[in-house]
Amino acid sequence: MSIFARVTDIFKSNVNDMLDRMEDPEKMVKQMIIEMEEGLVKSTAALAKAMANEKDLRKQQENAIAQSRAWEEKATVAMKAGNAELAKQALSKKLVFDGQVKQYESMVAQASATVSQLRGQLDTLKMKLDEARMKQATLVARAQTAKTQKEFSSAMSGATSGSLTPCSQSA
Repeated sequence: MSIFARVTDIFKSNVNDMLDRMEDPEKMVKQMIIEMEEGLVKSTAALAKAMANEKDLRKQQENAIAQSRAWEEKATVAMKAGNAELAKQALSKKLVFDGQVKQYESMVAQASATVSQLRGQLDTLKMKLDEARMKQATLVARAQTAKTQKEFSSAMSGATSGSLTPCSQSA
């Protein structure tokens, strides 16, 4: 192994060691929670848009159904009046709206599937966010416990060394 490769490896290991010491799990979880909350807001907005889109498509579908029925009624009235040509024109318009109804059916089904998928993803994100918050609480509790233990150990070592010094002087 060349000397430059060894120096590079040593440098990399020192940088990695320094980064490991700088990483604070508590801060990293906190940052992860912030990012997840931002994602939750964006996901909620996307779900709201998808739901509004689905609602609009349903309204358009209902309108096309109503138009189809109206033209069917007009065709029936024209046939009863003995006007076959007018009835034919009304039926052709009814067929146009029937085609639109079928298109809206597929678009509504697709929009509904999208809404369901987004709801599932939103629920999953909420679960992960709750898990991260619990993990954060656990890390905070561990850090507090470690800090308290360290302070207690320092106090005990100070008390032990302080109590030995006066006793050894009197002896």
